[in-house]
Amino acid sequence: MKHITEQLPVYSLHNFSAPERQTQQFQVEVFDANRHFSVKYPHRHDFFEVLYLQKGSGYHVIDGNKYEIKPPCVFFMSPGQAHKLELSHDIEGYIFIFTSDFYLLNRSNQNSLIEFPFFYTIHQDNPPLLLNQKADVEFLDVLFRQGIAEVSRTAGYSVEMLRSVLDLILTTCAARYQVPENLLNKGKGQILVKRFFHLVEENHQKNLSLGQYADMIGITPNHLTQTVKTLTGKTSSQIIKAKQLLEIKRLLVHTNLSVSEIASQLNFEDQSYFTKFFRRETGLTPVQYRTESFR
Repeated sequence: MKHITEQLPVYSLHNFSAPERQTQQFQVEVFDANRHFSVKYPHRHDFFEVLYLQKGSGYHVIDGNKYEIKPPCVFFMSPGQAHKLELSHDIEGYIFIFTSDFYLLNRSNQNSLIEFPFFYTIHQDNPPLLLNQKADVEFLDVLFRQGIAEVSRTAGYSVEMLRSVLDLILTTCAARYQVPENLLNKGKGQILVKRFFHLVEENHQKNLSLGQYADMIGITPNHLTQTVKTLTGKTSSQIIKAKQLLEIKRLLVHTNLSVSEIASQLNFEDQSYFTKFFRRETGLTPVQYRTESFR
């Protein structure tokens, strides 16, 4: 008998952004019963999400774990996670969705998203943050409103300010977020994946191969790729490439280094291959990307 496995749809950020304010890297807006988009549940997406709910009820199912919505609360989603929302009609809150590039290209920010306890978690459970302090509720409300106001400015918004608002949201939530003690030692696969992410963060300038990363962890490349794919929805090679591209973009935007100097710093064999790699992944040459970033 032939078995048919239904693949969960994977959505990108533009599927969730209002047409009149659509961007490729982020969106911050009110979340309520009027916010409808043509997406199927359950699904995955390739961006990060912070969902702050102030009113309403229902359930949020993330990777098979069902959480009751008890406002005020904050849910967090990493790329590749599967989820489904069951919401009451009186649901109210805010949502900030963003790509890793949007957050990490902040010139003053050297943090990694894996450092936040609610992203790429090392346990199988990813419970929401339950807010029990009035000051925290009011502060997050101000931050989300500020983000929405900034995006709505007729004269144009400041990307740096929006990144700072997002960083304050994440930092505030991280300070209040507590991983249940009984979950800290669970999930060997997620521990392996987090180890891999840390190694990529620490060694991205060396331009290491997938096999070299697997050797550092002590497993086969196939085992590494299968585990990363299962828990993030991406292959380990995609993760390595994404980090390389992020660093190239950072250096193109925030330094005066030449293309050949950037290629050398990131341990590419030659500038020609470096340019071909960047163009294949982005559709632009490094020079074109640098020029467009300053328009």
